[in-house]
Amino acid sequence: MKNFMLFVFVFCFSPYLMAEIPTLLKEGMVPFLNNDFPASWKAGVPPVFEKGAGKMQRDEMARVFISPQRIVWKYDGGGRLVLNESVLLKEGSSQTALGTADACKMTTTENETASILLDYGKEIHGGLQLVLGSSSRREPSLVRIRFGESVGECNSQTNNSEWKVGFATDDHAKRDIIMEIPRDGMIEIGNTGFRFVRIDLLQPATIHLREARAILRYRDIPYLGSFKSNDERLNEIWLTGAYTVHLNMQEYLWDGIKRDRLVWLGDMHPEVSTISSVFGFNEVVPKSLDLACGQFPLPQWMNNMSAYSMWYLIIQYEWYMQHGQMDFLQKHKPYILGLIDLIDGKIDDDGNETLARSRFLDWPSTPNSQGVEAGYRALLYWALKDAEKLCQIFGEPMYVQKSRAASERLNRLTKGHNNLKQGAALMAIAGIADPKTMCDEVVSVGGPKGFSTFYGYYMLEAQALAGQYAEALDVIRQYWGGMLDMGATTFWEDFDVDWMKDAARLDELTPPGKKDIHGDFGAYCYPGYRHSFCHGWASGPTAWMTRHVLGVEVVEPGSKALRIKPNLGDLEWVEGTFPTPFGIVTIKHTKTPNGTVTSEIKAPKGVKIIRK
Repeated sequence: MKNFMLFVFVFCFSPYLMAEIPTLLKEGMVPFLNNDFPASWKAGVPPVFEKGAGKMQRDEMARVFISPQRIVWKYDGGGRLVLNESVLLKEGSSQTALGTADACKMTTTENETASILLDYGKEIHGGLQLVLGSSSRREPSLVRIRFGESVGECNSQTNNSEWKVGFATDDHAKRDIIMEIPRDGMIEIGNTGFRFVRIDLLQPATIHLREARAILRYRDIPYLGSFKSNDERLNEIWLTGAYTVHLNMQEYLWDGIKRDRLVWLGDMHPEVSTISSVFGFNEVVPKSLDLACGQFPLPQWMNNMSAYSMWYLIIQYEWYMQHGQMDFLQKHKPYILGLIDLIDGKIDDDGNETLARSRFLDWPSTPNSQGVEAGYRALLYWALKDAEKLCQIFGEPMYVQKSRAASERLNRLTKGHNNLKQGAALMAIAGIADPKTMCDEVVSVGGPKGFSTFYGYYMLEAQALAGQYAEALDVIRQYWGGMLDMGATTFWEDFDVDWMKDAARLDELTPPGKKDIHGDFGAYCYPGYRHSFCHGWASGPTAWMTRHVLGVEVVEPGSKALRIKPNLGDLEWVEGTFPTPFGIVTIKHTKTPNGTVTSEIKAPKGVKIIRK
């Protein structure tokens, strides 16, 4: 009766609230109504599934349809094989119609194959929806669908048995598919990362293609953090990094949407830093950390890579500092303490460590084994210092001392960076080498030369520690901006500024005498078109610009206190927002004629702002 009277009150006296009830129900904010409705109604599924609701799972992702933005290329046999293709650029409805009007007509003969290549404007994750009407065949027609992150990939051949330059693979997500399509009606295909689609009609026939819309599958969340300055190039880079990670926030936090589509703990660190700067708290991070611990129980290393277990400790500490999720941290306490025990037992009194035979930072650093060794030890030192802080939070003095003692033993033996930017950057961040010395000797030498998409983030961090903000901004413009210059709409798994010389953009056919920026480069696990063009570990500048240019540093757990210290470099002004558990912090910095910076900061109740 009490619930009924509340419902009557809402109905009679608050029409606005009634209009909001569906939203409130979805968000669980009307408990008296939630308790009165059947479980299947709350889930939004038909009541006939009520008994089986326990075996159902809601798709966490939203879907939208995107019509092609342009026709890149077609093979039409001199104007005969592909006609009226501009209809595909129109807004669609997913609805077929009888007849052949208002459709793209594709005709394949015994000697010629009708083909068309479509550009959807931005890198997306999802598939393709085809709407057809009135084929010349009674039975289904056979088509070949090729998804590509570049024009070159769409036009390439697939070779899954051998990774090499010039070939594509679909070993993690099918991107080269031969399939039957209906004579009339709609069909959906694909689940991968792409921007372009090529369609080939393989059998002698005529089909009428009404729509060929991409299906964007994404996590429907707001961009709470923001960054704007007087430099539009930096603004675009910040947003591109944010979007790169957003696409990888699928059921779990993936490294890439084409491949590997897995939770890799090392890759996660730049992604988590970007998520905290752009989206604030999101369940995909704790969910992915839970999954990783289940997949790699101790004494295994995360992803079977000892360095990635170090990143796990660093991620746990930084995630707690921004979001203050003590319950989540306590859930992982046994794993964290067990990992400390595992590491502690593998460092002797002279500083030698025997964690694992392999030493991995990132792929481009691999040939420099001495530099990798120095960087690996610095990463371990950094992780142990964060482990020490985690144990202080847990109130575990024995493990505080164990972590501290392990890092002190490790630091008894130091090794040189051997001119490796990755290694020198980690040594600066860990505090075992002077940042300015590391940057002057290695990191800043040659500007973007020797930067990498993953460890470039830590090279920027080292430059910030050295006070080289102007140099770091120039690197961001040249290195990450270089990808934009080559047509990128998300940041790549691998990139070298030297590739740009005599290379064609990814969104154009490669002319004679030019290199294919996608197919002609890459090494290690990503040669040729296997190379991912949407990789979350490349998003570092987004987190870096929020942290160092906008100047936001979390100094108390749960973002209860933020230090705001802008570093504008050559910028005239910068403004943006930063998400906290208490709400959004709004910030604007302006450089005055005498070079000083004035700041306007608005913070929600519960957030202390420290200006120094």
